[in-house]
Amino acid sequence: MSEPMADHASRAATAPPVLGAVTPPISVAATSSGAPRARVRVPRGRRPAARVRYVVKSLLLWAFAMLFLLPFAWMVSSSLKRNIDVFAIPPTWIPDPVQWQNYVVVWVEGIPSMAVFFANSLTVSGIGLVGDLTTSALAGYAFARLQFKGRDKVFLLYLATTIVPAQLLLIPRFMFFQQLGFYNTLWALILPGIFTVFGTFLMRQAFLGVPPELGEAARMDGAGEFRLFFRIYLPQVRATLAALAIISWVGSWNDYEGPLIMLSDAWLYTIPLGLTRFVDADGGLSAGLAMAGSVSSVIPVLVVFLVFQKQFVAALANTGIK
Repeated sequence: MSEPMADHASRAATAPPVLGAVTPPISVAATSSGAPRARVRVPRGRRPAARVRYVVKSLLLWAFAMLFLLPFAWMVSSSLKRNIDVFAIPPTWIPDPVQWQNYVVVWVEGIPSMAVFFANSLTVSGIGLVGDLTTSALAGYAFARLQFKGRDKVFLLYLATTIVPAQLLLIPRFMFFQQLGFYNTLWALILPGIFTVFGTFLMRQAFLGVPPELGEAARMDGAGEFRLFFRIYLPQVRATLAALAIISWVGSWNDYEGPLIMLSDAWLYTIPLGLTRFVDADGGLSAGLAMAGSVSSVIPVLVVFLVFQKQFVAALANTGIK
C-alpha cells in the first residue's frame, strides 16, 4: 500500500464518530481462515421482549392443543366409567369407580370380540394401503414423466370422476360386487381402496417437482423406465408417499358406509361397524363399552402417524414451497 493511502486509512480509523449516528457495538471474532470477522451484538434490552413473545406464543399453542385434546380425554375417561356415570350431570372427569372390566368385555367376552374387528380392519387397511401406494405411484409417474398421446386429456377425465359423490356410487358398487360374488367378503372393501384418484393426483404433483435433469442423465447412461422409477424418482418422493400412506390408512380404517352396505356377517365387521354391537342389558348402545372400543381403535392410527410424522410434515412443507 502506498504512503498516501496508508495515511488516509489511519486518519479514517482514528477519526471521531459523527454526531447523531447510532452504531451497534461490534466485536471481532476470528473466522476459520484466521481473518477477523465483525459480529453485531443484539442489545440486551431486546432479549426480554423476544423471550416474552416466545413464552406467550408457546402458551397459546399449548392452550389450543389442550382444547383439541379434550374430546380424546373425555373418551378415555368415559371408557373407564359405568354407563350411568357417562351421562351424569354435572360430568366428572375422574372415573369413580374405575371400570377396567369394560376393556375385558370388549376384547374377550364380546361375540364377536374386538379382536375380530381389529383383525378385519388391519386386513382391509393393510392390503388397501399397499395397493393404493403401488397404483398411485405408478400412475402418478406415468402421468408426470411418460410421454404418450392424449396423456393430459386422460388425466383430466380421471380427475373428473371425483365430481361424482362417493355416496352415489354405493348402490351401483353393491350391485356390481354382488354379481361378481364379492358381496359379504372383505374384498368388497379392499378393491375400491386400491385405486384412488387423490393418490394419483398427489403422486403426479410430487413427480413433477423432481428435477427432470436427474432422469435425463440416467437415461443417457442407459437406464430404462423401471430403473428410473425405482432408483431415481421414487426415492425423491418418499415424503409424499408417507403422507399418502397416512391419509389412505386413516380413510380406510375409519370407513363406516362401505362395511355397512357390503357386509352382513358380524364376523366380517370392521371396527367402525363393530362398535355398534356393544350393547347393554336393555339392548341399547353401551357407552362405556363403545368408548373402550373407540380408545382401542385409535391406537393404530396414532402409531402410523407417529412413525410417518416427519415425512408427513416434510411433504406438506414441500407442497407449500412449490
